[in-house]
Amino acid sequence: MNNLVATYLNDLGVQPHHKVLVAVSGGLDSMVMATILLELKFSIGIAHVNFGLRGAEADADQLFVEQWGALHRVLVYSTQVETKQYAQQHGISIQMAARELRYQWFNELTAQHGYDFIATGHHLNDSLETALINLSRGTGLEGLAGIAPRSGSRIRPLLRLTRQQIEVYAAEKQIAWREDGSNQTDAYLRNFIRHRVIPQLKKVNPTLENSFAETTIHLQADLKLLQHNLHQWQTAHVHQRGDDLILSVASLSNPHIIPYLWRTLQAYGFGWEQTQAILAAATGQPGKQFFSQTHVLAIDRGELLITRRVETPPEVVVSLEPGSYVMGTQTLELVLPVAVEVITNPEVAVLDAEKLAPTLVWRVWQPGDYFYPLGMDKRKKVSDFLVDEKIPVNKKGRVTVLESAGEIVWIAGLRIDNRFKLTKISRQAVLFRVTQM
Repeated sequence: MNNLVATYLNDLGVQPHHKVLVAVSGGLDSMVMATILLELKFSIGIAHVNFGLRGAEADADQLFVEQWGALHRVLVYSTQVETKQYAQQHGISIQMAARELRYQWFNELTAQHGYDFIATGHHLNDSLETALINLSRGTGLEGLAGIAPRSGSRIRPLLRLTRQQIEVYAAEKQIAWREDGSNQTDAYLRNFIRHRVIPQLKKVNPTLENSFAETTIHLQADLKLLQHNLHQWQTAHVHQRGDDLILSVASLSNPHIIPYLWRTLQAYGFGWEQTQAILAAATGQPGKQFFSQTHVLAIDRGELLITRRVETPPEVVVSLEPGSYVMGTQTLELVLPVAVEVITNPEVAVLDAEKLAPTLVWRVWQPGDYFYPLGMDKRKKVSDFLVDEKIPVNKKGRVTVLESAGEIVWIAGLRIDNRFKLTKISRQAVLFRVTQM
């Protein structure tokens, strides 16, 4: 079996001269993996996480791993974490918290000690269980392909081996290991799949694991082809403009484009149903916006604009005296006194100080806001003004206004209000300037 693992690692680009950080819980899979890598003469270190979930049993696991490392003269890194507390703080499940804490620490060790790879003990049965879990929840090609053999620096040396093969190897080599009692309960979905679902499927196909292994080879080959074509499509049609991602609506005319679009938008938190809705709206609903937890996608002038979501900052009270104020990522500077001279630069506002209240409010514009644009005697909605100025939909939410006694005196960086401009009889002027931090 050592030769099988060595060949598999070679296929993954892992050579004996590489330093490998081995994730070891003390269970069967990780103990077999550590033994094989040691026998293959890899330079390894052991990383063990005590999640603080199983009391004395978890402490015994930690001691077992540390003693194994001492016996085989392998460096062991152990840590204890507050998994329940982390889960509560971040609003996630215990399982997700354990995973995040685990890999955060592995990445720290890798950076500190120069490891090339992080090895985990996932095997073929784990991959089958993962695929069935994904299938039960709804998934795409990636989910059906099970666990990836390699993800960046993370490798799974045992992924071609079944649990039965690993058990036989452990017995032959007399490898000691610890049993996690939580593996026996069906309260967890993975255990339910393992104990209840897979045995029934094996009645249909006794060589289920081998059939799945063959299927994953085909799926992963298809996935590589899809990723290659996706990269070519993204290179041709997806562009960066400042902090924004831009896709041309014209590039979406092909009815078969949705897999590419979905995989592109997925990185920004948009799901499959949202992607379908975006594609349907792209040509006929300009101005429509879609939101993920982290980003907003706007359809604007023949383009899809993807921008990181920014919370609307609270309004800022501004005193009519020299100083500067911060709101979100913008800074407002107030200069007083200044020469009573008209400045045509829209990026600054020079207003009649005597027409302004002693305190002003600086805030993000809101629907229903209106003002009297410079040179006009009729009021205009700010929303209409932004359309006329061709402000991109995804930028409109960042536009701020300065108001005095409830009246907008300046749309920052764009236009002052006609009522507050300098005139021939103005005696005192004040200058405002807004800049991005």
